[in-house]
Amino acid sequence: MRLSMVGTGYVGLVTGVCLANTGNSVTCLDVDPGKIDRLKKGECPIYEPGLTELLERNIEAERLRFTTDAMEAHRDADMIFVCVGTPPDERGHTDMRYIHSAADAIAEVLKSLGPNQKPKVIVMKSTVPVGTTIAMRDRIREKVGPEIPFSVADNPEFLKEGDAIRDFVKPDRVVVGVEDERTAEMFRRLYDPFVRNGHPIFIMDVRSAEMVKYASNNFLATKISFINEMANLCEAYGADIDAVRRGMCSDSRIGTQFLYPGLGYGGSCFPKDTQACIMMGEQSGVTMQLSNAVHGTNQRQRNLFFNKMLKHFDARGGLTGRTIAFWGLAFKPRTDDIREAPALTLIRKCLGYGVECRGYDPVAAENAGAEIGPVLKIMDDLYETADGADAIVVCTDWDEFKAPDFARLGELMKERTVFDGRNLYRPEQMRELGYNYYSVGRVPVVQG
Repeated sequence: MRLSMVGTGYVGLVTGVCLANTGNSVTCLDVDPGKIDRLKKGECPIYEPGLTELLERNIEAERLRFTTDAMEAHRDADMIFVCVGTPPDERGHTDMRYIHSAADAIAEVLKSLGPNQKPKVIVMKSTVPVGTTIAMRDRIREKVGPEIPFSVADNPEFLKEGDAIRDFVKPDRVVVGVEDERTAEMFRRLYDPFVRNGHPIFIMDVRSAEMVKYASNNFLATKISFINEMANLCEAYGADIDAVRRGMCSDSRIGTQFLYPGLGYGGSCFPKDTQACIMMGEQSGVTMQLSNAVHGTNQRQRNLFFNKMLKHFDARGGLTGRTIAFWGLAFKPRTDDIREAPALTLIRKCLGYGVECRGYDPVAAENAGAEIGPVLKIMDDLYETADGADAIVVCTDWDEFKAPDFARLGELMKERTVFDGRNLYRPEQMRELGYNYYSVGRVPVVQG
């Protein structure tokens, strides 16, 4: 098939590259000329394991192209995928300006091509409030008139940053919302190479497909907030959340995924999608009590962790003037995404107390430095970051943080203190090594 992608962000680029890799002809459209020039050279603007290699391979095979010209992108396309950003505004409501801009540009192309063109399918790939795909259809129809043939569909993405290529090529399921059987059959042909493992393609109505994405992410966010709330209760009673989690998750009805205590969820999906569910509830008169609680619990988690830092240093003369080393700046490992990253929240709080903040991350350091500014000192490795520090704060569970040389660290640091937001280390081990150690949902280790 001939496909076009509107937007070369995380979703658009991964989708375009993976679909080109199965033999489709894909043109990716973006309004940023500098980004398009880099992509034409095979330079990947985001960090995602395996993406650069696939990008280069499909450019070389001439199955993947990049342009800033909407007519060039859409003219011969069988399907047009809208993959633009839908960020939350200051109220947490979904900002629709990029969706509207994409729809208007598509309408202009369709109108220029006239009524004799082959019917195109305009696919909403972005995560949007329920009803948006139909609203996009109506917006385009109003601009092009009744004689121009096209249909719309919703095809939500379920890509985990750091594992996006694997998620796309071996999906648990493919969800598609359509209005007619012709469109449904086009999707079956498009995704057939990816579901030979027997996993299903669910064909449903458009509004239900839109809701699947929100329901899925909101549920996963709920699991994260739940385990963090249980962790806080464990701390209050001297129980160990790791032991509790193991005992709880051995129940086959519960499972283990997304039930790890920590600093709360971040990134571009869970915070935005949970707030979007709250917004949709407000607009429809449905009170989203659980979603509100999930969001509130997540936001409080970072404050509770920071309070541990305050309490520790209050007993030692205060936090002001300290040097704190932050290990991990991305919201999760295997990505350079710092959106809603817990590390940045904690760094900003520390800066407000006059702390010297140092940060290290294998791939997200540049993004974090650009976001926070020069007040965050970006370091080259974890040991340099800890040299002369009063404490280390572990914010992201990168593999290289899981078994450091604690003896070397102890010699470098002013004080052997670790605040572990990912529960990477055993409290017994940290006690033996002479560290003050604070984790999530476990009794702290405080030396003498």
